[in-house]
Amino acid sequence: MRSNDVEFNLTENFINQYTRKQPAWGPLGYFVYKRTYARLLENGKTEEFWQTAKRVVEGTFSIQKKHCIWWKLPWSEHKAQRSAQEMFRRIWDFKFLPPGRGLANMGTDALWNKGSAILNNCGFITTESLYDDFSAPFCWLMDMSMHGVGIGFDTEGAYGKPVIIKKPRRSKTEMFEIPDTREGWVEAYRRVLDSYVRRDVLPKEFVYDQIRPSGAPIKTFGGVAPGPEPLRTLITKAMNLLDTYAKNEDPVDSTLIVDLMNIAGEAVVAGGVRRSSEIALGRPEDENFKNIKTVDNILDKSKARWASNNSIVATVGMNYEDIVDSIVEIGEPGLFWLENAKAYGRMHDGKTYVDQRVTGTNPCSEQSLESYELCTLSETFPSKHETLEDYLITLKFAYLYAKTVTLLPTHDPRTNAVMFRNRRIGLSQTGIIENINRIGFREHMVWCEKGYQKVCELDQIYSDWLCIPKSIKKTSVKPSGSVSLLPQVTPGIHFPHSEYYIRRVEVSTNSNLWEIMKNAGYAVEDSVYKENTKVIGFPVHEPYFSKRKDEVSIWEQFELAAAMQAKWADNQVSITVTVRPEDKKDVARALSMYEKRLKSVSLLPLRGDKAYKQAPYEAITEQQYKEIVKKLKYYNLNKIEDKVEDKFCDSDICQL
Repeated sequence: MRSNDVEFNLTENFINQYTRKQPAWGPLGYFVYKRTYARLLENGKTEEFWQTAKRVVEGTFSIQKKHCIWWKLPWSEHKAQRSAQEMFRRIWDFKFLPPGRGLANMGTDALWNKGSAILNNCGFITTESLYDDFSAPFCWLMDMSMHGVGIGFDTEGAYGKPVIIKKPRRSKTEMFEIPDTREGWVEAYRRVLDSYVRRDVLPKEFVYDQIRPSGAPIKTFGGVAPGPEPLRTLITKAMNLLDTYAKNEDPVDSTLIVDLMNIAGEAVVAGGVRRSSEIALGRPEDENFKNIKTVDNILDKSKARWASNNSIVATVGMNYEDIVDSIVEIGEPGLFWLENAKAYGRMHDGKTYVDQRVTGTNPCSEQSLESYELCTLSETFPSKHETLEDYLITLKFAYLYAKTVTLLPTHDPRTNAVMFRNRRIGLSQTGIIENINRIGFREHMVWCEKGYQKVCELDQIYSDWLCIPKSIKKTSVKPSGSVSLLPQVTPGIHFPHSEYYIRRVEVSTNSNLWEIMKNAGYAVEDSVYKENTKVIGFPVHEPYFSKRKDEVSIWEQFELAAAMQAKWADNQVSITVTVRPEDKKDVARALSMYEKRLKSVSLLPLRGDKAYKQAPYEAITEQQYKEIVKKLKYYNLNKIEDKVEDKFCDSDICQL
């Protein structure tokens, strides 16, 4: 069923109330929205927020309407209009938002042409069946990454029946002309991989002539084509890696799995407009995996080991001492307790085993996932609500958005088979610290408990109406990032950098954005790290401020994560615990104390503002803030000359 068969539209009288208005943007809000989420219109300008909210709401209710008509289920246009208008108002007031994926893509024709993968934040794939289908996990990761999805993967294929890498048989005549499509790129990678396990014949030559040159426009996702070079590099790197193993017919190990996944992610990111992320999960006893990222090999350009965050599949009762030095030095490995993810929803509810088929997690670790499964998220802002009753109303619409996405199939039957069964969603909270500072910790936990009960009630009501399974899990805490910048609330469960600070963002020198912002009085500098890059500094003041992130002990951070895992998240809480130098001695003890209260955690050493030139965050005084703000002028971003940038996994630690 195509998008123009049955459409839902908000009334013109309702929309006219917003067409000349702007929402209550945060200091970076309008800039980030225009740079990242506003789609290009036919008149050459980009959307204003009322147009984005309209597209998102109408897209959501059009999906519901089509579903009901297709399955001959009850549908009331009057009730839908009333509900859709309330969803619009709550998006406009920043009481909730779809994830960045939804802001960028919900309501577009691409949903009907390409499937719903472009609405899903992230997914997971296991390699445990590598012996049966060697190329499948790597190609699925590459395929979904080219849709902008962040992907987690494990290294289980290294521990099962050995997969022997052999010198490939090579055709003497076949010239494989690579189509200029996502499917064409993935197929080229598949041909290489399968030829080294003797399930295909390597073509005599790969021909790249059909691939659009660098700079050609991409209509579906926006931006410009990267040309054939990223794919050519991928194929060259893959063959070099595999040749090393084929020389002695060595079996696949965890190192090769990570490298083959990472170079695929690198090729996707080199496309420019697409952003993705990866997390690699390995066994704690695998020393090769734990040592895969060192200062030397991260810089090795023949591989791409920078491209994934690496975590171990931790077990309750293990010894954590031997990973402390690595955590404090480079912030890895993270930890994912698979046994907890399988056994628990909310930890408060005890073991339920509703999710026994879970095999891993997504790159930011807010969702437990089965192999081939994607996750659908939405984001709520408790601190934007005066009362609990108002927040419970918002949860209805955040739930409706996420649940509606599960009605649409992706392009991959293996993924659909899992997602249609599980209907997994993740209603997230962001600005958690801000709301705790505003109403108190105990009251926020009441909001979580009452909120979770409300979400369960909603899932029963709307799953019955839509005649689909209830969602296996429904709530999470995502790290947030660029979405939380729109209204300017603290990201996820994390503490603010300072009460007053400079937030720096990068743009290409080819963009006209930096000139617009410079003329408006914002500080603009050449990047000291990257060529052809400008850095823009935005002054920020945090409301409801209590303490800086460098003032918070690891114990308080762990306890907050455990509380949210107990009372709110039946999926997971994504948290990056910042580790001060004085906290190092407590890291192993903290992990052992919280191993039965969490499902995942990452830790990152706190370097301080002076550790880097042009740090992303730099604390300033109130007086400095006021002096900077006085010089700022109005800026107009109606027409942006460069591409729209999709940032789909928006944690500071997980985005490529």
